[in-house]
Amino acid sequence: MSKQHPVVAVTGSSGAGTTTVKRAFEHIFTREGINAAVVEGDSFHRYERNEMKVKMTEDGLSHFGPEANRFDKLEELFKTYGETGTGEKRYYLHSEEEAEEHNTRLGIDKQPGEFTPWEPIPEGTDLLFYEGLHGLVTTDEHNVAEHVDLGIGVVPIVNLEWIQKIHRDNAERGYSPEAVVDTIMRRMPDYINHITPQFSRTDINFQRVSLVDTSNPFIARDIPTPDESFVVIRFADPKKFDIDFPYLLSMVHGSFMSRRNSIVVPGGKMGFSMEVIFGPIIDKMMDER
Repeated sequence: MSKQHPVVAVTGSSGAGTTTVKRAFEHIFTREGINAAVVEGDSFHRYERNEMKVKMTEDGLSHFGPEANRFDKLEELFKTYGETGTGEKRYYLHSEEEAEEHNTRLGIDKQPGEFTPWEPIPEGTDLLFYEGLHGLVTTDEHNVAEHVDLGIGVVPIVNLEWIQKIHRDNAERGYSPEAVVDTIMRRMPDYINHITPQFSRTDINFQRVSLVDTSNPFIARDIPTPDESFVVIRFADPKKFDIDFPYLLSMVHGSFMSRRNSIVVPGGKMGFSMEVIFGPIIDKMMDER
């Protein structure tokens, strides 16, 4: 961990809501004039798209497990950034637009589904911001979590997470519901062993809980809306970041305390709540630098 070069890690499986957290932090960074080094978790996968498809079929690998990821490089980056304010990152090219952007920037010829070469993070950034699957992962060989200054988990209740994945993969990627369920089943051991334990290491967790029946996620016709859900926000140690619960309750209409370290907010207030919570924390981090 480092006061001079802090590392902020947001972890959660795809479709869990990590994009909402990323957007909230982007607003904070813009408003406060913070120069953040942004790192995407996909760039620390071990295999490019076509090779991973083969590994999934032949070896049963999933993106959740250590065999399919470079935990060594992620741990090295967090450690090095905390010590020096720099390190190595690369990009995973999700689309033609991203490929064109980075091909032009680096003078390379890469296709969607491939990685750009490793490159140094420019000096002079204020903090490192990671968003992905493994921001607080630990194994017998690697401990990424010990280098994180602010760890954030985003995880819906599991039935809701499955509903979101089934609908997203069907609508955006053209997978049949049956194929998505097969993926969920194949990933389950890695999810249990490498994704879930991270949420016990986070400083703050955001868990979305639906207010409608999701007892059978495999036949759900639609995703519960934000207005049909609450978000449970759990602080591992409220004193660590001087969390002012009366202030949060006054700022977020419809919120209430469920435990001494937990506040519940309406689902539609999730993004706003994140800005209210993280703004003072990031300000304090910058002051302590």
